[in-house]
Parts: sequence; structure tokens; C-alpha cells
Amino acid sequence: MAKSGKTKVPKKHETYLDDDQVRSLVNALSRIEGHVSSVKRMVDERRCADELLIQIAAVKSALNRVTVLIVEGELQLCLTQCGAIDSEKRFESAMRALASMLKHG
Repeated sequence: MAKSGKTKVPKKHETYLDDDQVRSLVNALSRIEGHVSSVKRMVDERRCADELLIQIAAVKSALNRVTVLIVEGELQLCLTQCGAIDSEKRFESAMRALASMLKHG
């Protein structure tokens, strides 16, 4: 506790995410969480490996989509704030590279 008797409340971090984006990401992560719980239940039920692998691939794909949204917002902010002359071109190039990496990862 601080000397004044009040506890400090941490400041909210400045972010590139607006409220709608935060809600969207939280909803997507909640769906992923539910999907992972289902996969865990399938393991407990000793389901076939092919069924498990299909579901695990779906979870990975959903996480990759969340990753793209987060990185996209960050890159857009960085490139526009950096004031690069060719920021749009650089942004599109970075997004293509990221999408390719996640697709093959």
C-alpha cells in the first residue's frame, strides 16, 4: 500500500487495439479455449489419433488467425507512425510474409 493509504491501480497500456478489436480477439480466444477443452476430453475418451489430429490442426489454425490480427494491428501502427514513404507497400509485404510463415508453420 502507498503511504497515502491508497493502492495504486496500474494504468491501462496504450494499444493499437480498439474496443471492438479487443472484444473480437477475446471472443476468438474463448472459442479456442473451448475447442482445446474438447480436444482434452477426446484424449480422455481415447479417441482415434486421426480425429485428434484434425481437431489440433483446427486449434492451430484458429490461433494463427488470432496471431495475424494482432500482428497486423501492430505492424500497421508501427509503419504508419514511423512515417515511411512506402509504408503501405512495406505493410502488405510484411503481411504476406507473416501469412506464409503461419501457413507453413
